[in-house]
Amino acid sequence: MLIKKPADIRPSEITPPDLFRQRRRLLELATAASVGTLLSGAVRAGEKLTGVRASAYRAEDEPTPFEDVTRYNNFYEFGTSKEAPAKAASRMKTRAWTVVVDGEVTNPQTYAIDDLLKLAPLEDRIYRLRCVEAWSMVIPWVGLPLAEVLKRAEPTGNAKFVEFTTLLDPNQMPGQRSDVLDWPYVEGLRIDEAMHPLTILAVGLYGEVLPHQNGAPIRLVVPWKYGFKSAKSIVRIRLVEQQPASTWMRAAPREYGFYANVNPEVDHPRWSQAKERRIGDFFKRPTLPFNGYGEQVAKLYSGMNLRKFF
Repeated sequence: MLIKKPADIRPSEITPPDLFRQRRRLLELATAASVGTLLSGAVRAGEKLTGVRASAYRAEDEPTPFEDVTRYNNFYEFGTSKEAPAKAASRMKTRAWTVVVDGEVTNPQTYAIDDLLKLAPLEDRIYRLRCVEAWSMVIPWVGLPLAEVLKRAEPTGNAKFVEFTTLLDPNQMPGQRSDVLDWPYVEGLRIDEAMHPLTILAVGLYGEVLPHQNGAPIRLVVPWKYGFKSAKSIVRIRLVEQQPASTWMRAAPREYGFYANVNPEVDHPRWSQAKERRIGDFFKRPTLPFNGYGEQVAKLYSGMNLRKFF
């Protein structure tokens, strides 16, 4: 049977099922043979995460295949094409890695990544991810609630927003040698959004250590917002009093608002947001308000004009 694919997914990106299963088996064997070893300063690709507990936050949608999740990415630090991150990110060093938590807090912290992961049990969560470009995925993330990290920093009464800053290193991230964006990448949330139980810091997907091209070693995932809100390769989390100016807001303020809530009634200036195409599907489907998480998060925006605050 011939299965048609949209034009923006190249045939080379679609892995036959037998080859996919063979690849996963080889990864498992390689991991078993070298548990605990490092490669070029990074945790070995394909390494299984241990101690992960089941989570109640699991979308019922069929997950997007591993190969599509890891080879069709927006990560401008490694290039603007969807294929560039998987090709260019493999040499990035993700150990040793630290994350600073500071700003309007009484207990600022600098965490080694492995220590940060011990702050709360890791959970597997299947979340929908909606890109502003009108494509979507369903990804089995592994992560910890962002709220657990913020609480330990003891936010002050002045902490109204949370600002996330990603790694700035053009030697490792060749896309930063261009002026396509103002580097480093900065994103922000309102503090109640950051504290919401759906908001996580992801460190893996499909039960494995987060691949470099997906934002290793730690990235933000906010499932009711467009994907550009999910800052990757985070090095600093700063609590602030004023709304931070995020990278895409500075680059194109008419196209990318601070809130970035999935709203099918508000079109991007250059295309409709009413429908989306799930990667792997041929036909589009209606876009759901708040990416289908309205029951959990709509109350955060009660009384707000979601056309003005887009």
